[in-house]
Amino acid sequence: MYLSDQIVWGSIFLGICFLIEIVLLTWCTQIVGKLSERWANAHRFFATAGPLSVALAFIVLIHTCQVWLWALVWVLRDVLPDWNSALYFSLVTFTTLGYGDIVLGEDLRIFGAFASVTGLLAFGLSTAFMVALMTRVFQEEFMP
Repeated sequence: MYLSDQIVWGSIFLGICFLIEIVLLTWCTQIVGKLSERWANAHRFFATAGPLSVALAFIVLIHTCQVWLWALVWVLRDVLPDWNSALYFSLVTFTTLGYGDIVLGEDLRIFGAFASVTGLLAFGLSTAFMVALMTRVFQEEFMP
């Protein structure tokens, strides 16, 4: 794959991953908002733990979907031989752990780096979302 193709396709898959993240975090916000009304009269533990648990479940789902999307790319393009290798490489790259036991050829290195960038940005966005949610929950629960 040419450098320009790697940049274009990497950007496209990065954009798809962010679309997934934005849609699911928006849905999560709506669900947490509705459930918070129900939990408002519940014990303080549930009013605090409930929204955080729902948000964490969504974040795990979001990141899992993104890892699977990148694994799908590796399998469909015949870059990696099987789903096990593709999921492993996708997860290790997405988390920027990068063991180095599976390495892409020179014609896909830049494209593969987009999976790492996706993970970095996704974790950053998820962290910001959790901080905002926790701030709101704690203000509602602990501030008069």
